Amino acid sequence: MKRPVVGVIGNAYRIENRFATQMVGERNLRAVAEVSGALPLMFAGCPDITDIGALLDTVDGVVLTGARANVHPTRFGTEPDPRHEPYDIKRDDLALALSEACVARGVPLFGICRGLQEMNVAFGGSLHPEIRELPGRMNHRMPRLENGEIHPDPKVIFADRHEVSLVPGGAFAQILKCESIRVNSLHGQGILEPGKRVVIEGVAEDGTIEAIRIADAPGFALGVQWHAEYDPQRNPINRALFEAFGEALVAQKR
Repeated sequence: MKRPVVGVIGNAYRIENRFATQMVGERNLRAVAEVSGALPLMFAGCPDITDIGALLDTVDGVVLTGARANVHPTRFGTEPDPRHEPYDIKRDDLALALSEACVARGVPLFGICRGLQEMNVAFGGSLHPEIRELPGRMNHRMPRLENGEIHPDPKVIFADRHEVSLVPGGAFAQILKCESIRVNSLHGQGILEPGKRVVIEGVAEDGTIEAIRIADAPGFALGVQWHAEYDPQRNPINRALFEAFGEALVAQKR
């Protein structure tokens, strides 16, 4: 049997502030290829380029990656604020509709960071642009130096930062064979209110939602707030997630 094909969504990016491009972080592609055992196929996060029906006729699964841009607040009934830019409106257009389509068709869907947020909004949920501003919440953004610059060492940036408690007997607990894990943290925006079909499966020690599944989805439909794509080749938690995604791909291909 041929390797499954996974569509990995692109992000709007400008080179030299002039040339419009679509970009995917290589770690996402390597995680799909090396751990899920599939062929990663990048597609444009832009609805006038990527037709959802044609895409889902081609791929066996979809990964919604993390990204710098926030989901636009109008998607969940809130006014935008320049402090929370940039936005990627075309990716919003595609990813929200794609999330619903994947679930409806039973196409395996794995949302990472922004991808989890997109899944939540697609099913009617809302987001908060700065989770750390809510009472009792920690700073979930990536570590910085004292001068405000991003820390230069990726091992520090992607180090495990906090615990996540998993729902006993839930999908994540079954995949990971435990009920408590430690994860990295590189996000400002996070889930405020879960969508109608969004089941909370993992919560950080400060109450931030870190793992979700879509209720009654006929296929794999999971999202994580941390960057699971960073080190699944070495990290047993992230490896187990990408392996489970790979198993779902094989089942879908059959």
